[in-house]
Amino acid sequence: MVDNLKYYNDSLAYDFEMFMPRSAEPVRKDNIVKLPETKHQKHARRRAVKRVSASAFAVMTAVFMLAAMCGNIFLRLQINEVNSKINTVKSEINALTSEKTRLEVELERVISYSNIELEAAEIGMQKMDKNQVKYIRVNDKNTAITKDGDLIASSNN
Repeated sequence: MVDNLKYYNDSLAYDFEMFMPRSAEPVRKDNIVKLPETKHQKHARRRAVKRVSASAFAVMTAVFMLAAMCGNIFLRLQINEVNSKINTVKSEINALTSEKTRLEVELERVISYSNIELEAAEIGMQKMDKNQVKYIRVNDKNTAITKDGDLIASSNN
């Protein structure tokens, strides 16, 4: 076997400069000079920020109120449309109920007993009298002969 550890240790390179303290190089700043602000300028800037934030708050409040009113109007329109549809259906129901009642009254009038009697009298029909009834006698065998000569027998024995 080859001793790889020997090659491994020999080929390592260390960069010790990474661990050394850095020299203090001056950091280059831009050539912008800031003047100290006066109290008046600070207050003026704060007031401007407050004015802007107050006006932004007022605008946002107005937008919110406008959106709420538009939403309210839209929902009221939807409710009115649904109510008008409900009223239309109710009026149709009332009309159909009255039509049903009218048809029931007409049906009762057409099929009433007195109307049937009047119609029967108009076509020449009359109530049956006792003299129109014909009685037949059957013998003990419960058989009868018809007009055509056929024999009819009763099944009761």
